[in-house]
Amino acid sequence: MSPEKSRVLTGITTTGTPHLGNYVGAIRPAIAASKSAELDSYFFLADYHALIKCHDPAQVQQSAREIAATWLALGLDTENTTFYRQSDVPEIPELTWVITCVTAKGLMNRAHAYKAAVQANEDEQQDPDYGITMGLFSYPILMAADILAFNAHKVPVGRDQIQHIEMARDIGQRFNHLYGETFTLPEAQIDDDVAVLNGLDGRKMSKSYGNTIPLFLPEKKLQKAINKIKTNLLEPGEPKDPDTSTVFQIWQAFASKEQTAWMRKQFEEGIAWGQAKKELGALINSELSEAREEYEKLMADPGFVDAELRKGAEKARERAGKLLAKVKAAVGIPPLS
Repeated sequence: MSPEKSRVLTGITTTGTPHLGNYVGAIRPAIAASKSAELDSYFFLADYHALIKCHDPAQVQQSAREIAATWLALGLDTENTTFYRQSDVPEIPELTWVITCVTAKGLMNRAHAYKAAVQANEDEQQDPDYGITMGLFSYPILMAADILAFNAHKVPVGRDQIQHIEMARDIGQRFNHLYGETFTLPEAQIDDDVAVLNGLDGRKMSKSYGNTIPLFLPEKKLQKAINKIKTNLLEPGEPKDPDTSTVFQIWQAFASKEQTAWMRKQFEEGIAWGQAKKELGALINSELSEAREEYEKLMADPGFVDAELRKGAEKARERAGKLLAKVKAAVGIPPLS
């Protein structure tokens, strides 16, 4: 009997257009993992999570299409992975309610996002819960259900998300204590080698800062965006410090070791910022041009994207359905017959 594969689960919130930071930090390593025969990988579009922050239905729908097409265009192996839309797997919200009933309110009170929202209200002398929805308050429970529904072993996250995995463990442990061993307790998988890219203004590339470079911009628009990266006033010929430069940092995320060493030398020799940005545009375009062409085809063929997601949802529902049946039997609501 072959050993059980390690189950790895990653969710992508459908609130924006994928950008270079998403690609380098999450999409590229995840797609590499999707080709591994040793992993049972789950990748999903977290569209229920999107509803917490975004109340524009067209944006949520468009973002889901763009993200799905992006992953497929970049070579996600849907035969070797389970790729689905959260809202296509009704077992997840159903499980959310069951585990909500064993989750301590005090645990949710400690969630970073909720505490930050309360603090912001208090700083502005508002009611502490002003503008805070139950979605924001209890979304760590939905996230726990995303993970526990498939008994995932590992969840790749940034350090700012570790608390959510710990909460999923606490909730799973509480259920197991009350009703018997049911859930695998997940572990956060932190990869400190994964690059966190800076954006146009030098801060972390993030939709919330409005400083992103969309992943599949056409070549000329890509170059135009790169030209907006903030640099210092050093003239051509003056040596520049690569280690404090966003241009060099992004270069390094796309370049080979040899290309990185070459660009470091160019910086020392005083390459002009305009030339460095032109080189960067060419490098990124060479990596993404083929996938961009495929992405444009997929965006023009939503039927194919939908079919891939439905195929993934069927696989996801089969697995989550078996676990949910076990959960319902454990709590006393199995079929009556």
